[in-house]
Amino acid sequence: MDAILFWARFEGRWLRGTEFHYPERPANLPVLKPLENWPKSNPRNLRANLVSNAMSKRPVLILMLLLLSRAAVADSFVGQASVIDGDTLEIHGTRIRLWGVDAPESTQLCRGEDSSQYRCGSKAANDLDAFIARRPVNCVPLGLDRYGRTVPTCSVAGRDLGEWLVRNGLALDWPQYSKGRYHEAQREAERAGQGLWKGSYVEPWLYRACIRASGSPSACSDDANAHP
Repeated sequence: MDAILFWARFEGRWLRGTEFHYPERPANLPVLKPLENWPKSNPRNLRANLVSNAMSKRPVLILMLLLLSRAAVADSFVGQASVIDGDTLEIHGTRIRLWGVDAPESTQLCRGEDSSQYRCGSKAANDLDAFIARRPVNCVPLGLDRYGRTVPTCSVAGRDLGEWLVRNGLALDWPQYSKGRYHEAQREAERAGQGLWKGSYVEPWLYRACIRASGSPSACSDDANAHP
């Protein structure tokens, strides 16, 4: 392939350093060594080959991305936590969602033993913050949720925060994810009438579904799904 053909292939663009330039077509261009398997002169063929090569490498790229994402959540980390709500923390600017438990939402209401409504979501967050008491929180990431938040198990002074929340009736075991890891702690909280178990509540996952269906916080907190 001569240099004129090369010039035509790239539509007059010449690479200088890291930038393309568009000078006038030079006269008397020298002959270049032919390139093996060079596409035909139509620039569309060149683009098609580039796309084809990229697609052929796609499985490798996907595997590399998966490995990188697993590496990103593989290492444990320790830090001072800010409590966002009853099951969500922030450490070193990273938003984390505690694994295996579900606490009432910040707008959610529950009924106490006197049947009066109270902000059970706010209580869960406040009690968790008081328990942590600015002590270092140690987290072991297990993955990412659909919102991109890190999902770990976390502990303070060796105490699993998920287990502590469930045992004190501030959150529920979420069997869809926990596979019943905190089931026994929940049974003990229920028998002792701790937290949510003093009165009635709607499971947080049902409350969120009600809100997504355009329900109001008050109605979704006290609907037909209330337990018990």
